[in-house]
This record gives sequence, structure tokens and C-alpha cells, in this order.
Amino acid sequence: MYVKPFKVEEWINAHERTAKYNISSTGVVNLTLDGLLELTGTDREAFLEELGSRRLSYGHIGGSPELLQGICGLYRTLRPVDVVPTHGAAGANHHVFYTLIEPGDRVVSIVPTYQQLYSIPEGYGADVKWLKLRKEDSFQPDLDELERLAAPGTKMICIINPNNPCGSVISNEALRRVVDIARAAGAWLLCDESYRHLTQNGEWIDSVADLYEKGISTSSTSKVFSMPGLRMGWIACRDHDFVASCLSHRDYNLVSCGNLDDTIAALALKHAGTLIERGQNVIRNNLQVVEDWVQSEPHISWVKPQGGSITLLYYDFDMNSYDFCQKLFDRTGVFVSPGDCFEMPGSFRLGYAGNTAEYLKAGLDGISRFMKTLE
Repeated sequence: MYVKPFKVEEWINAHERTAKYNISSTGVVNLTLDGLLELTGTDREAFLEELGSRRLSYGHIGGSPELLQGICGLYRTLRPVDVVPTHGAAGANHHVFYTLIEPGDRVVSIVPTYQQLYSIPEGYGADVKWLKLRKEDSFQPDLDELERLAAPGTKMICIINPNNPCGSVISNEALRRVVDIARAAGAWLLCDESYRHLTQNGEWIDSVADLYEKGISTSSTSKVFSMPGLRMGWIACRDHDFVASCLSHRDYNLVSCGNLDDTIAALALKHAGTLIERGQNVIRNNLQVVEDWVQSEPHISWVKPQGGSITLLYYDFDMNSYDFCQKLFDRTGVFVSPGDCFEMPGSFRLGYAGNTAEYLKAGLDGISRFMKTLE
């Protein structure tokens, strides 16, 4: 199987370790284990003593009851039998394609998005059609165009909500129409929901797994819950034949998600409300820093994000985004990701919630200094 190079991941791998200001990070300020225990009111000594005395077995192959119940608490209709734990949302997305997609299948994916959602099905031989999101439409999908692309017999529609890299949010009303389009085509509807509980207005974003019998939600503890190092994710779907097939395929490449990861993730999800509130506070405070900066920068334009912890910023210089971001990095140590990694030239992706507001301001100041040299 040939799969295209994963543009943004290769860019990150080449730059993040040596960056002075990493404002490309896509999650909310990462937690320490001590920070998690403090936030959740957990007895540190007792928790660490229990972990320290535990045998490092595979643990629960299908996920502990506590983990599965915690995941279900993020949805409105799901039960533990509807959940398949995976290694992160990246592992979840790949596993969905591994389970369902065959050569010649028609797949419709929005673009820009996380590259997995179109490059992996292409690698499996699918006929992938792009639904391009446009800045002038506030990065909202053209649902009439989606209906045209999703012809009867389409195998899968792939979306991400909130969007990475744009930070746009498909409203619950529009999401229901997407479901209707998928149902009419007989298609699976895969939605990467890694940022679903991070919104600027605090409103609930529906999950496709709650709305549609063939809706597949993928997510993880990486973004909202600030623990990407756990590598804990999941697939959620109410179609029991699909879940059984996922579990069967899973035997070949996963076994379990890890004893310690399961325990820490279960603790976090038991206190999901507390961690979500923390994340909401960070993204709202830091987005205000970005908004103030954008308003002061004549060379920058954007569509203000409604969710997630990233945004796409456009510049007005005649320079491709790889050159812009590389020169910015070389001259200032500021690290952002080129828009061309997402098929969006003339822009860069900013992660605004991965550190303190002061750190973010320092990184944005570096971009301002760099742009003055281009005038």
C-alpha cells in the first residue's frame, strides 16, 4: 500500500524540537500527572502506590469498564458495547478505514482537514472526492455540493468537527442535513470529533454517533483533555456489526491500549466536566490574544474560529507558505505550520492554546517582526 507523505506531521517532526516559540501545537496546555491528580481531587499517594504495585499486564483487552463508561459519558445515546478503544484518534481514523474501505469505494472528504481523512482511503484504492471549504464561506461545507458528490452507493463521507486547521464548527442543524445526505446515499459518516467539546460559545456540539445509525465518531484524550502522551483514543458507533468487525480487525494490530494509559484516561474522563471547563477557559482567553493581534496586523486576515484550539491565518505576501514558515522559523524561532500542508496556500496554521497567553504573545510578536522585514 502506498500512502502519500503526511505533510503536516513531517513538518512538525522536522521543527518542533528546536523551536523557540512553538505556536503550532494543536491541543490545550498539556497536563502533568500531578496536575491531573490535583484537578480531579485524587489522593496522589494512594493513586501512585496502586500504580506502582500493579503488574504491567495487557490490562483489559477491550478497555476497562471505567474507561468505557467515561467515554460513553461524552455522548447522549452510547453504551460501552458501542466503543472500541484505540491508540489515539489517529489510530481510530486509520482503523475505521482499515475495517471498511476497499479498492474502488467512493469516499467524499472535506478539505482542508486532517490529511488522514483523504490520504488513507486513497492509499486503500478508494475513489476520493474532495468537498473544498472556502474562506469566503467561513469554511462551512456547501451541503448542496456534498449532496451532489455523495451519489447513491457512496461508501463513506468524512468530516471533522470542529475543523482542523480552520476552527470552524458545523452547526447542529447543518450536521443533521449531513446525516440526511449520508443516509440517502447509504454511506457511513465518519467524523473526527477530537475537538468536539472545545467551543467558544460553550454550546453542545452533537456527535454523529448519536445522530445516525451509521455515524462513526473518533476522538481521544489528546486535545480536549490535554494528554496526548497517553495515546488513548476510541471509535464510537451504534452499528454492532461494524463494532464487531473493528474488534476483529483490531486483534491484528493492537491487542490492548495499555494498562497504565487506560487507568489514567479513565480517571480523566470520570472528571470530564472539570477538564472541559479548563480547556474552554484556555481557548477563550488565548483566542482573545490572537484576535487583538490580528486586528493590529494589516498583513493578516482570518475567519475567527468558533471551536477547537487552532486557526488558519492568511498573509498578503507573494510567498508560498512553506517558504514563509521556514524563513519565519530560521529568523525568529517561531514555529507554525504551512497552509499548504492542508491544501490552503497563502496561509499558516496557528495553535493558540498550547501554552500561556504570555508565551503566545511572544510568538505572535516574532511573526510581526518577521513580516516587517518582508514589507
